[in-house]
Amino acid sequence: MAAEKIEAYQRLIKVFPRKKLISRPTPIAEMESLNREFNGPNISIKRDDLTGLAFGGNKSRKLEFILADAKQKGYQTVVTWGSLQSNWCMQLAAAASKIGLKPVLVLFKTYDLPSTYDGNIFLERLLGAEIIVKDSPVRGKSLDQEIAFSVLQELAEKNKEKWPHPYLVSVGGSTTGGNLHQPLGALAYFSVIIELMEQLGAENMPDYIVLATGSGGTQSGLLVGAKALGLKTKILGICVSDRKDEFQPVVERISRELVNMLGLEIKIEPEDIILFDEYLGPGYGYITEGIAKIIEATFKKEGVVLDPVYTGKAMLGLVDLLQKNYFSKEDRILFLHTGGTPALFAFREKILSYL
Repeated sequence: MAAEKIEAYQRLIKVFPRKKLISRPTPIAEMESLNREFNGPNISIKRDDLTGLAFGGNKSRKLEFILADAKQKGYQTVVTWGSLQSNWCMQLAAAASKIGLKPVLVLFKTYDLPSTYDGNIFLERLLGAEIIVKDSPVRGKSLDQEIAFSVLQELAEKNKEKWPHPYLVSVGGSTTGGNLHQPLGALAYFSVIIELMEQLGAENMPDYIVLATGSGGTQSGLLVGAKALGLKTKILGICVSDRKDEFQPVVERISRELVNMLGLEIKIEPEDIILFDEYLGPGYGYITEGIAKIIEATFKKEGVVLDPVYTGKAMLGLVDLLQKNYFSKEDRILFLHTGGTPALFAFREKILSYL
């Protein structure tokens, strides 16, 4: 029955245009040090930081669908926004350049970091992206989408001579808006559930997938995929930018849009959306001693490099939940590494100050 469902959903996914940008499936490995330390549950990691586009990351999966949509509809420029060291923006610049679209990035100063050519900004410069740095009306949290889109629309109008036929897309490619009319970013992670089924088999699927959640598309896609395939897998998001009471409706909305787009006969209930905001610290993009030390420890013990904004915070949350016995000894946990490692270099002084 599982094989039949997988085939049906694979056919459904093929309805949507997709531009191959990454190597898949991405590898899965045991986290041997963590498993020795806690002696149950069993913890593994899916390396979506090894997608193969630029320095890798979850956003490159989303861009396969989003940029195929832009290309098919005849757009020539892609305009988006993010924070100063946004991995989404760098991945978009790499993907757009690769397939012949002009990348324009509006980077908002949502945390205290200089806008120098370092980390992802350095890579974006090498890619030839047009970069516009602006002050943000908020610090330590995500920028309101309506405000961001109004800035993008104003800039697109002002620069229409040099930004031909612009495709405006939200941060992370998660929420619909601008010229993205369907939750194509979330669709990418619906397909990851199928990828996991093919890698692990239905009987070995994890009890929990733990990930950093920032714009909602990755968590929504995984959630809808798990429910559509009738799995017991729970999707546990560690919030990196917003409190869970603010963010829960975002994940719920994207999930329901994806259900409707695919014509699925499933219901997304509020209790399906598991979020922890206890590890936000001072807010989005702010480094704490705990984040610095978990990055150091994971690199030393597992040989895995985490990023300071997303996966460092998610690993901090996972280890704390393990220490608090949130999971049972028999649970299988899959940690999703969503990339973002170039930002390490821009944050190096802040990280080293704690070590």
